[in-house]
Amino acid sequence: MSSLNKSEMNRRRFIKTGAAAATAFHILGCRPRKDKANLLFLWTDQQRADTMAVYGNRQIDVPNLNKLAGQSIVFKNAYVTQAVCTPSRSTVMTGLYPHTNGCIDNNIPLPVDVPCMPELIDDTDYRTAYFGKWHLGDELFAQHGFEEWVSIEDIYNQYFSAGRDKTLVSDYSLFLRSLGYQPDGERGEFSRMFAANLPLGHCKPKFLEQKACDFLKRNSKNPFILYVNFFEPHPPFFGPLNKKYDPAAIDLPANFDDELEADEPLRYRLLREKYYRELYKGEPLKSEADWRQMIARYRGLVSQVDLSIGAILKTLTDLRLEDHTIVVFTSDHGDMMGSHRLLNKTVMYEEAVRVPWLMRIPQLRHRQQVIPGRFGHIDLLPTLLHAMDCETALPGKSLLPVIRGERKHVDDVFIEWNNKNRSDVSKSKFKNITQEQIDRANGAFVRTVITQDGWKLCWSDKDKNQLFNLEQDPYETTNLFYRSGYDAIIAQLQGKIRHWQSETNDKLVLS
Repeated sequence: MSSLNKSEMNRRRFIKTGAAAATAFHILGCRPRKDKANLLFLWTDQQRADTMAVYGNRQIDVPNLNKLAGQSIVFKNAYVTQAVCTPSRSTVMTGLYPHTNGCIDNNIPLPVDVPCMPELIDDTDYRTAYFGKWHLGDELFAQHGFEEWVSIEDIYNQYFSAGRDKTLVSDYSLFLRSLGYQPDGERGEFSRMFAANLPLGHCKPKFLEQKACDFLKRNSKNPFILYVNFFEPHPPFFGPLNKKYDPAAIDLPANFDDELEADEPLRYRLLREKYYRELYKGEPLKSEADWRQMIARYRGLVSQVDLSIGAILKTLTDLRLEDHTIVVFTSDHGDMMGSHRLLNKTVMYEEAVRVPWLMRIPQLRHRQQVIPGRFGHIDLLPTLLHAMDCETALPGKSLLPVIRGERKHVDDVFIEWNNKNRSDVSKSKFKNITQEQIDRANGAFVRTVITQDGWKLCWSDKDKNQLFNLEQDPYETTNLFYRSGYDAIIAQLQGKIRHWQSETNDKLVLS
């Protein structure tokens, strides 16, 4: 059976589910190639954009990421489709928006009939592997076209599909047992904090590094697709490089003291109060010193991952595979890390939705090319497939013509926030705010558009809306939505969102 026919069958099975009929999803297949490009996809969890030199931060020690950026296409302003793990990952792996593939919040499994990158390539010549955090369902089991599978997470067993053995533990837990460590969990697993307290050589990044390097050595003569997803710098913000950065030398974010006035979303203000009033995993976040300590440890985690990325890239070089391998680096979302005195993700501020995005593509030469403008992860998979000589018709577009200067990038970026029984705001009582108001804000959905000239509208169904001019207000300290003089731009941006909703079959009602 030809590759085209198998791809057609995949397409028909997928559309039959009804999950993506509105996307005009279609795979045209891969052309036969004698020298097939390899793919090494490196990504992290919760790494904000400004964590390396090319994005303006020279205070963090990440020589390997800086070197890769010096050889790569760098998307200066890159955005996720939703600032929380599962939805964002679903887009990276499928090229579909969360509301289209069904993964609208954490711990919703990616449907079996929604194809991921190896299934879209649909080429049995490739050796395929996924190592690290998955968070798209059935965490410990190989799936979606990946032959080899190395797991590191043990907290998702409750979400396994029917019939899966929920007593199993990850490959990383088995590794720690082999070193003589005693599990601290009830099922023989090791908690995230236990792992974070281990020596550098026994932590998750080093474990994944060793597995990835072994895979590269075993498959140096084969075309391969290898995804390596590091857990860090995700919480707990703790690791073996805790003392690498001096908290006293940390500059707080420029918008650290932004007040989050009453015209900002109530949910965001409730989150801010939570971090101030309640301990975060046993630690206070009241004073500037508290925040500097947290930021210093976060940077230590970023540097920790950089060490393992460096080792994997060195192995690629030592095996003389650089000129045959596309290398991608990105993250599934950012982290507020003190901006607006917020932590973590789940908000629409730049620090949560912007991520690094590097692509080293051999046929475009190993030199840095910084691409200005604003880009969405929805275009990542189409670009990658195009670079690997495959044609598809996904919601996003290949950015290769933009990179080559053949087409101007004019497309808007769209981001969504969906809520599925999420309750992460403060449990404290607030003056003049009713429980009904809190519940309403906590259940709000949001749709955001960002234009190429820097207008950003965050349109909510139940909470306050936001309008920012990112060119004039990059730190988002002034919400223009409720000020006079902006009715025309608001109407224009709302029209863009409505059109995008129609194009992608988004059923959220906004008014």
